[in-house]
Amino acid sequence: MKRLFDLVLAVLALLILGIPLLLLTWQVRRKLGSPAFFRQPRPGLDGRPFSLVKFRTMTDACDTSGQLLPDAKRLTPFGRFLRSSSLDELPELWNVLKGEMSLVGPRPLLMEYLPLYSKGQARRHEVRPGITGWAQINGRNALSWEEKFKLDVWYVDNRTLWLDIKILWLTVRKVLVRDGISAAGEATMPRFTGSSAATSHGGES
Repeated sequence: MKRLFDLVLAVLALLILGIPLLLLTWQVRRKLGSPAFFRQPRPGLDGRPFSLVKFRTMTDACDTSGQLLPDAKRLTPFGRFLRSSSLDELPELWNVLKGEMSLVGPRPLLMEYLPLYSKGQARRHEVRPGITGWAQINGRNALSWEEKFKLDVWYVDNRTLWLDIKILWLTVRKVLVRDGISAAGEATMPRFTGSSAATSHGGES
């Protein structure tokens, strides 16, 4: 039932948003450069990797040694708008259609985090990752990693179709008020390093 729910809503969303997505793709390429899409391997169901796709929100600006500048310096006002409005997440509907993601579930993080999870935290991979999730409507990037993972595991243990509908509805409300976009003092979230969060930047999230 959940998979059918995902497919129906994803197809409807892509049909309705087709032209706006084309216009947004053009704007991203014009303001941030090409390619318009950011692709990165992320762990899916059971930790299996898939290629997540979303709109890019950062430039490729480098320092004099050729190293990428910190996230905060590469994140433009337009990129911040894409994140705060969650428009950068819309291409993930393609991942939903392919069965790699669900509309609702724990957010897919970085592959390098897999060996850092505790046994309990790793349970977040017992379901498909989602475009939005229980953690996203309860604080998003303003939460600590430990708080976020507890909410992810709570969702795994309590997931129902009605809960998914509630999360989708509350996600719309969160997006409208643009709440919890980033952690304090960070462009997105600090990098996860295990039981305690580090202070280095984690790139697109």
